[in-house]
This record gives sequence, C-alpha cells and structure tokens, in this order.
Amino acid sequence: MTLLILGLLIWTAAHFFKRMAPAARASMDDKMGSGAKGVIALLLVLSIILMVVGYKNADGAFFWGRSSAMVGVNNLLMLLSVGLFGVNSSKSRLRGKVRHGMLSGVLVWAVAHLLVNGDTPSILLFGGLAAWSIAEMIVLNRTTEPDPPYEGSLAGDIRLLIITLVVYAVISGVHLWLGYTPFG
Repeated sequence: MTLLILGLLIWTAAHFFKRMAPAARASMDDKMGSGAKGVIALLLVLSIILMVVGYKNADGAFFWGRSSAMVGVNNLLMLLSVGLFGVNSSKSRLRGKVRHGMLSGVLVWAVAHLLVNGDTPSILLFGGLAAWSIAEMIVLNRTTEPDPPYEGSLAGDIRLLIITLVVYAVISGVHLWLGYTPFG
C-alpha cells in the first residue's frame, strides 16, 4: 500500500505545485526553461507507475463487490467519463458548457470504478483520485477565470461521440487483454 499512497501523494503534489507554490514554480521555469515541464511530467509518470504497481500488489479488506446492475452503471459512467476527457479539446457544443472536462472525467471514472471495486486498495486509489479531482476543480475555480464562451457545432458533437466510442472500445479491449472483464 505504501507505493500506492506514495504515487497518490506525488500525483497530487505535482498537480498542485503550480497553484500552491507559484513563486517556486516560476523560479523553476526561469532556471530550467521548458525542462521544468519535463521534470513535472516525469514526476507524473513516476506517480502513475507507483500507483499501478502499488495497486496491483496491495492487499486489504473487502467491503463490496460487483453486481450486474453496478457493472452496467459502471459502463455507462465510463462512456460518460471518456466523453468528458475529450470535451474541452473538441469542437462540440458541450465544450462551452463543461469547464473542467478532464477533471470531471477523472471524477466520473473514479466513481464508476468505486461502484464495482470495494476493496481497500480500490477505495484508496479511486477515492484518492476522486478527492484530488474535486480539490483541483475548487482551486482552479478560485484562481482562474473561465474560458470565453464557445459555440460548437453538431458536426463537433458527432465527432466527439465517435471518438468517445472508439476510445471506449480501445479501453475495453485493453481491460480484456489484461484479464479484466469490464462487462460482467
């Protein structure tokens, strides 16, 4: 569990660094130039590796498991999550209505996984990332102005839907390839 918790802490610290210590982050940019972003990116990759390895090797109490109904809800939420991840990069009409698409996508992803994974490592991983995404949205809402209004198009909506379905299929395929059955 130590690696899982360490990964979550590094993930959170790396994401909050710019907001919580802006002078230190600006100093890092001044000294390293674009290399500063590389350091942060490496920390994020390290945090993901630690979370994956820590989660895979963690043991803990089991509180609830999968049910057919929750698997169905999970899959619908995952479809929504994938769409939210891409909405702010799309030319969809939803882009003007969703301020924090990726963070909302992480939150929906985490909740979806908590519905079907009720063991201690899952609660730590998915609950921790859900808490981080909520905290990040709160901090961003307090420290940044919303983007200017965006008017998307029906064609953008259709592209977003198609891309969402393709990415969802790929994610489902990867889960199957790794031995996890996402469809019950």
